[in-house]
Amino acid sequence: MKDTFESFSREDTFEYAKKLGEKAKSGEVYCLSGDLGVGKTVFAQGFGAGLGISEPMSSPTFTILQEYTEGRLPLYHYDVYRVGDVDEMEETGFYEYVGGDGVALIEWAELIDEIIPKNAIHILIEKDVEKGFDYRTITKTF
Repeated sequence: MKDTFESFSREDTFEYAKKLGEKAKSGEVYCLSGDLGVGKTVFAQGFGAGLGISEPMSSPTFTILQEYTEGRLPLYHYDVYRVGDVDEMEETGFYEYVGGDGVALIEWAELIDEIIPKNAIHILIEKDVEKGFDYRTITKTF
């Protein structure tokens, strides 16, 4: 099943993701894909806000995982862009966190596709500069 949202600004992307975060349930896995600079971090910030996270969120590119526990559910925010292979994910506690008591949000999830749960929710963010510099299509597949 697919759902598509058109975003015309960073604020649109943030608000869309916030609504998803407000509805997120324990054990869910969200896989976030899109080119560099497309707005994955803005999406993650909105998603976190929907969970009630008020501390600043940034992409965990060099740490792979950031944990946020102040919201209504724990958020495990992964950025696997720099992961060499799926074996590295075990060192992050991936198998304990994903599908556990919190929500996992995984940027660049396609790089570790073989260990992503089959019931994961996939979010693809795409630019279309012909429709404007800030225009994005956000497609949710679930």
